[in-house]
Amino acid sequence: MIIVGGSSSRDLAKEMSNILGCTYVQAATTRFPDGECYTRIDNGSLNDDVVIVQNTYPDSNLIEMFLLQDAVRKLGARHTTIVIPYFGYARQDRAFRPGEPESAKVMTKHLGMMCDRVLTVDIHKESILDYFECPHTDLKAAPAIAGHFTGKNIDLVLSPDVGAKDRAKAIGEMMEVPYDHLEKVRLSGSEVRISPAGMDCKGKNILIVDDMISTGGTIVAAKHALKEAGASSVSVACTHGLFVNNALERLTGNALEAVLCCNTLENEVSHISVAEIISDALNDKR
Repeated sequence: MIIVGGSSSRDLAKEMSNILGCTYVQAATTRFPDGECYTRIDNGSLNDDVVIVQNTYPDSNLIEMFLLQDAVRKLGARHTTIVIPYFGYARQDRAFRPGEPESAKVMTKHLGMMCDRVLTVDIHKESILDYFECPHTDLKAAPAIAGHFTGKNIDLVLSPDVGAKDRAKAIGEMMEVPYDHLEKVRLSGSEVRISPAGMDCKGKNILIVDDMISTGGTIVAAKHALKEAGASSVSVACTHGLFVNNALERLTGNALEAVLCCNTLENEVSHISVAEIISDALNDKR
């Protein structure tokens, strides 16, 4: 097996190669002055099963993935697996208004043209993977998050809404601590109360978990509400730390006990690794 690391996922791909004990190749990717992507795999041959590790977000990384797929095929890859730690465009799986594209379907169609297997991590809508005609699996980051926080004095795991309650349940059960979800109760035309649906948070160290954090607004509001309700501390962890528009600075400046994400998107707080989870999935099919 040969692992090829794209520019978005160098550290994750290297860690996977160390776990699997296989060859690692770093794609040499640069940008032309006009912004177009140039990439090269500096190997004479890839006569083996090849795994490409590369995000499809933002758009520049998506283009790089397309080019890497073509490059490994031309170098003789026997079987190509693409690992997409963070899958861009997964949030629009259907046309909501006339004239809109089915963005997720478009991306899966094109990504699936030059691969034999697809692995993703906590994709926003798992159903879109069914658009791939090749075998596909969405891996769950819950064990990595639970493992990181186990033994760190967490009393309660919360999801930010009822839609994500299964994630809180999975992580809470792995950590052997109670779990719940937050709910919003409108008190008046301008006042909203955010609180756990069923659990008392007074005096507790709370961990909020989600699949992704974008602007961080929901997390900041939840933190203030939980502290007002008597929580001792509030930490937050997500799989994908997008952190747009200075969200990370806003979160770290709001007296949260911890702000962490997985290394699906590599940044200064991506200290929870999913390398072992992905490597185990690759090993299952070797």
